[in-house]
Amino acid sequence: MEDIDAIALLQDPVRRRLYEFVAAQGREVGRNEAAEAAGVARTLAAFHLDKLVDAGLLEAGSRRLSGRSGPGAGRPAKVYRRSAVERGVSVPARDYRTAAGLLAEAAEVAGLDMELQDAARRTGRALRGPAGTVGALDGLAGVLAERGYEPVPDEGGGVLRMRNCPFHAVAEQFPPLVCGMNLALLEGLTEGSGVRVRMDPRPGWCCVAAEPSKNNQD
Repeated sequence: MEDIDAIALLQDPVRRRLYEFVAAQGREVGRNEAAEAAGVARTLAAFHLDKLVDAGLLEAGSRRLSGRSGPGAGRPAKVYRRSAVERGVSVPARDYRTAAGLLAEAAEVAGLDMELQDAARRTGRALRGPAGTVGALDGLAGVLAERGYEPVPDEGGGVLRMRNCPFHAVAEQFPPLVCGMNLALLEGLTEGSGVRVRMDPRPGWCCVAAEPSKNNQD
């Protein structure tokens, strides 16, 4: 399915609510849970969820939601999670991903890691806006959410991790270069705040995490 056709499916308000709920969970979601969140019947939710799977916007699997196994554990249920496939539309057509990949390759071959990180820090500083600081973790979370990082606090609330990497496609090709750039960008963004950022690579997550700075914890 073409990207524009897949994205057009989200014009339906029920389908969009279901997609946004599943995508926001960061885990597998069953039909009953999705239907309740969207305020629709389970059969209608199942219809729309499967349409989103057909479009490549969600992925489907099956597991026992009870967490038990063996006799009496019940039949496996269909579950959904956000697809790792990227969809994008530009009118007229543009190919920024290829350009980004070529620039990253040239920077890596030329050993321009430090120059790229310096430029990223300057950009991060410029993103702080008129206040000149993002403040604490909640302020940083707001900025990161606007830029597509999908920040999520851990259970204790002391570390902010990001479910999405806005540079994912290029980072997969050139991980050290792009992850270093990403860290430097967020270092520039958090300069002068009560937050520090550090590398924290985890499968399926952004490579950077944020937490209160040591000075702010004292």
